[in-house]
Amino acid sequence: MPQQLDAALAQVRALLLDPGLTRAVAAGRRRGQLPTVVRAELRPVALKSGAQLQIVTDDGARPHTRNVTPGPEADEAVDALLAEPFGNWHVETATATLQLRVTKRGEAQLHRVAAQRAAAPATAHDRSREHLLDPGDPLFTAIGGSAAKRRQVDAFLRALAATLPAALTGPLRVVDLGCGNAYLSFAAYRYLAGRGIDVELVGVDVREDQRRRNTALAAELGYADRVRFVAGTILSATVEPAPDLVLALHACDTATDEALARAVRWGARWILAAPCCHHDLAAQLRTRPAPDPYEPLVRQGILRERFADVLTDSLRAALLRLHGYRVEVVEFVDSQHTPRNLLLRARHTGAEPTDRQRADYLALTGDWQVTPRLQTLLDQQP
Repeated sequence: MPQQLDAALAQVRALLLDPGLTRAVAAGRRRGQLPTVVRAELRPVALKSGAQLQIVTDDGARPHTRNVTPGPEADEAVDALLAEPFGNWHVETATATLQLRVTKRGEAQLHRVAAQRAAAPATAHDRSREHLLDPGDPLFTAIGGSAAKRRQVDAFLRALAATLPAALTGPLRVVDLGCGNAYLSFAAYRYLAGRGIDVELVGVDVREDQRRRNTALAAELGYADRVRFVAGTILSATVEPAPDLVLALHACDTATDEALARAVRWGARWILAAPCCHHDLAAQLRTRPAPDPYEPLVRQGILRERFADVLTDSLRAALLRLHGYRVEVVEFVDSQHTPRNLLLRARHTGAEPTDRQRADYLALTGDWQVTPRLQTLLDQQP
């Protein structure tokens, strides 16, 4: 429920000056107003001279760091930041996490969640142990916090962080196609909101029971006004407005192609897709003669399946490049945790494909006599 902005900012101020502060981020802007900096981050640091509050502000060109002493100096610095017309505040302490968003009407939407266990404040000497999402975050209590899941979440968030511009503040519209139980959806929202980004996320899954479960969990976490779920197929689910960032994480076989095709039709600025099983091209390879001298690559079933994995994702990346995307294919989590650890990371540049790119794609599909599902989908009328 909307609250008076001054009262909400007073709660933020109390947490910013609390000795248990872990980290805080301010970003975004209020309607019709512009802060003097695009982002501010606060965290406690331990220096030889004693405990300090570190404030890093970014003016869009480069970050500026200063340390202030708790007391009147810190009070003055915090008050100056609270006077800036930031659209979002995200504050973490040892006992609570608070998120404040300023609405278009100038009111405050405030969400406060108690921490499940106290976390030691981060210091300048803790860098090697720092996670993008703290292992003690209440989110892991809600979604299940096995060590393997936390490692996968952290690896995914690092790939996400490497994809988006550091100075991004939003608004950012995200859709997760084939979200399943949505633990990576929730982790993405939690991380992005923690960076001070004005983010809204929609999760799409074909199962109605998953929609109900995920919707209830979003309400439990206090995200209901920013994270929602719809039941439907990847190709037909209603998602409005069109997203800026499309996620497709372990969508099986041609479901990944469907997600990529929708992302291209939307003109999404960024795409992160982690393919799962690859059956479509493997089935085509079984019925086509291999070009000389590559028949040994597909003679044995296990080699044909593995080659089909590589060929499928190579052609997916090539098709995205033909549609104006810069594409990287990276390993986003160690193979000891999951064999399906490939990530297609794409950014829309609008660049026209080169003649060489077109020729290479046509030669590859022609020599192997295959038609990728993604090509079929992109060739169809929208």
